[in-house]
Amino acid sequence: MIKKIVVGTDHAGFLLKQQLVQWLHQHDVEVIDVGTCSEDSVDYPEYTKKVVEAMRKGAVGTGLLICGSGIGMSIGANRFKGIRAALCWNKKSAYCARRHNDANILVLGARLLSFSKALTCLSTFITTSFQGEERHLRRIKELDNL
Repeated sequence: MIKKIVVGTDHAGFLLKQQLVQWLHQHDVEVIDVGTCSEDSVDYPEYTKKVVEAMRKGAVGTGLLICGSGIGMSIGANRFKGIRAALCWNKKSAYCARRHNDANILVLGARLLSFSKALTCLSTFITTSFQGEERHLRRIKELDNL
């Protein structure tokens, strides 16, 4: 199980972030919260970059990004080499993202998911390990070389 995660959201994801961070604390997961800290309008690329920077500095290996749809933050995060951000919407997508793709950032759409669905995605993501089979490793290397 992942025991440390960096979390970033825009204004649309703020309330969901608060709920998920509380759940993470209750399950002894250390959280690095890079904002935002309110529902005041902000630009999601800023918080995407903050999460990725924390990961690239080695402070943490796993991230959580939340915006309205999850699409913008997913696009932004995946522009960085070594980042495999997965926009997930159910247990199966979160499981496959970790198990087959070794995703290191979970992205959620706060306006598209209930708290229950978001929590299912998060709990699945942090408790699923990368399978590490040769075919999956080969494909990840291919992605890194694009």
